[in-house]
Amino acid sequence: MPSPRRSVEGRPLGVSTSSSSSGGSPAHGGGGSRFEFQSLLSSRATGVDPACARLRASESPVHRRSSFPLAVAGPSQAPPPPLPEEDRMDLNPSFLGIALRSLLAIDLWLSKKLGVCAGESSSWGSVRPLMKLLEISGHGIPWLVGTLYCLCRSDSWAGREVLMNLLFALLLDLLLVALIKGLVRRRRPAHNQMDMFVTLSVDKYSFPSGHATRAALMSRFILNHLVLAIPLRVLVVLWAFVLGLSRVMLGRHNVTDVAFGFFLGYMQYSIVDYCWLSPHNAPVLFLLWSQQ
Repeated sequence: MPSPRRSVEGRPLGVSTSSSSSGGSPAHGGGGSRFEFQSLLSSRATGVDPACARLRASESPVHRRSSFPLAVAGPSQAPPPPLPEEDRMDLNPSFLGIALRSLLAIDLWLSKKLGVCAGESSSWGSVRPLMKLLEISGHGIPWLVGTLYCLCRSDSWAGREVLMNLLFALLLDLLLVALIKGLVRRRRPAHNQMDMFVTLSVDKYSFPSGHATRAALMSRFILNHLVLAIPLRVLVVLWAFVLGLSRVMLGRHNVTDVAFGFFLGYMQYSIVDYCWLSPHNAPVLFLLWSQQ
């Protein structure tokens, strides 16, 4: 009797195995594993992890505002463009920048420590009236009014020449200090009480100290154009130094404001001395003033 035809595996062709009947047709529930295997292959081909995709779908930007988005790395994703130079964080600042920040911190700390007369409740609050009297002695308005009065009362050409240049120095000081204050716009110390003698709109700024520039300018002008005894010359220098120190003690300025003010006032006299007004190079001014 002829044997039935067998397949390669040794089973009859007409008889189907349980594995083939259970996994061949999707109607019997066996196609789910194959479709899941195909979806896994397709997700790996696109480079998206199914678990990460489900996690991202469950997250809400409303409830997770502070969380970072999950990074998706794919072979087709282009790298982000590099940031421009001005948008990059400077992780290695220069030595000059570190030195300037350190000096600024020291300046603020030292100015606060020396502001012992900034208020009535300060440690040296009882000395505050004397410091305010020194403030008036270095103010620009008394110097301008006194110079104009002496210029009107002077009857000699030599006196008028000195007073004319003194007036020129005071006006130059006011102009330069106002210009630098408007450019720098540094606020006065936080412990300062705005109860100065006379204040203008530009005086709400701190750098440089106008009193310090005027003290250095006037002391150098007086020492070069007035014949004084040695004790008086020492007194003039001491007045300029104490006036600058009082600006820090009252809390009006920082230490660097006064230091730069001394330097600026010293250089202002050099400008006045270079542009010295005399009847020879500015005869019109002297003729106009002599007719008054």
